[in-house]
Amino acid sequence: MIFSRLGGVAALALALSACASSPPPSQSPQAAASSPPASSASPSATAAPGDVMTSDNVKLVANMPREAPLDGDSNLNSDLAFQGDYAFVGNFGGFTVYDISDPAKPKTVSTVACESQQNDVSVYGNLLFLSVDEPRSDETCQSKPLGMETGEGVRPWEGIRVFDISDKSAPKYVSSVATECGSHTHTMVPGKNSDTLYIYVSSPGSAGPDSDSPTCRSPHELIQIVEVPVKDPKQAKVVASPNIFPEGQGEESFAAGCHDITAYPEKNLAAAACFGDGVLLDISDPVQPKVLQQIKDRENFQIWHSATFNNDATKVVFGDELGGGGMPTCDAKTPVTKGANAVYDIVDGKLERRGYFKMPREQTPAENCVAHNGSLIPVKGKDIMVQAWYQGGVSIWDFTDSDAPKEIGFFERGPEPQDGVIAGSWSAYYYNGYIYSSDMLRGLDVIEITDPLTDPAKSVRMADFNVQTQKAY
Repeated sequence: MIFSRLGGVAALALALSACASSPPPSQSPQAAASSPPASSASPSATAAPGDVMTSDNVKLVANMPREAPLDGDSNLNSDLAFQGDYAFVGNFGGFTVYDISDPAKPKTVSTVACESQQNDVSVYGNLLFLSVDEPRSDETCQSKPLGMETGEGVRPWEGIRVFDISDKSAPKYVSSVATECGSHTHTMVPGKNSDTLYIYVSSPGSAGPDSDSPTCRSPHELIQIVEVPVKDPKQAKVVASPNIFPEGQGEESFAAGCHDITAYPEKNLAAAACFGDGVLLDISDPVQPKVLQQIKDRENFQIWHSATFNNDATKVVFGDELGGGGMPTCDAKTPVTKGANAVYDIVDGKLERRGYFKMPREQTPAENCVAHNGSLIPVKGKDIMVQAWYQGGVSIWDFTDSDAPKEIGFFERGPEPQDGVIAGSWSAYYYNGYIYSSDMLRGLDVIEITDPLTDPAKSVRMADFNVQTQKAY
């Protein structure tokens, strides 16, 4: 989602103010599991606010509403990460650790208050990393947005925060690393030995040429690479700032820098979604990524938002976040190639565009809906993905045929009762037999698909999962 420097903060505040006096209804895991799904043919426009609709092969197993102190009007749920029997859910107010050893009955283990945009989360061993994409008064969890706290001793800061999660019931803040223009998202790339971890920091460079931002200067056409000594994370630091735009992004793109980077270390590849461009990288040397190809699609894509390799690394799915996540781009007025996914085959080391996929159920003009975060469903020999679409819900789709991708299942709720509220599924990932969806307002959803096409994935077990660091299955 694009909120911070692209003008979305005001829109977010206005949207959330509409629902300040009427928070979304809570639902226990047991109640959610017993609620019968609506007909798979029901369009969003006919559903009552909050009513669950699914395809016949999908069901809601559990729902965990946001809990205090992370349930305020501006405390939106964001990204997800997994480790063992735990799910970690980012939130604009901090993060929550859930025990998912029984996916039908998730349990809250701990909540950590640490406000910032957008708190995208990843985990590695006993460390947890949060992305901070707004200037703060300092690096601590007690900081305030810059402008609310000024004067002597205030040190403008944004970047990566590091926590110790060896005790899941009591995560501890360890340290931070300041990065230019902050960290909108980040990607972990393990080093050649387990003692070193690299983090690719993606951040927008849209402060503008006349910006007086103390932490972000234009132009910003680079990524930053943080080296983390795993045994001594307090010594983490920026070790490289490669410019991965050999052709430049140009004036046609309203922002420079990257939004998301997905690394596939086993294949020595990464795919970067960089607002106006898609970039294929060789990361055989993690500190010196090399550009293999830079592609553009000015006709269909506005914001190159995210990238996903298939398991064989012979394809890349790039997503377009038309409107930055706050617009109704799944309505009848928006073409099916906009706010959608483009499937690229990798042929002789080069990306070649094939088909497009867009969630096929028309949404109302009041529902923010666009392609957002998703992951592969691990079925060998097939290319299947689950993906969040904000108020469009969760779509499960097959792109084995790159030219003709198709939806095979879905989950969504009816429109939020307040027009213009920003809501819906931020991230939807498959982990050890279930789909976990981080809903911005309604909390963590646990979803199950039962289908001959996807059932083989239930036998695949992962020790951990961070979607931007792909592992073969």
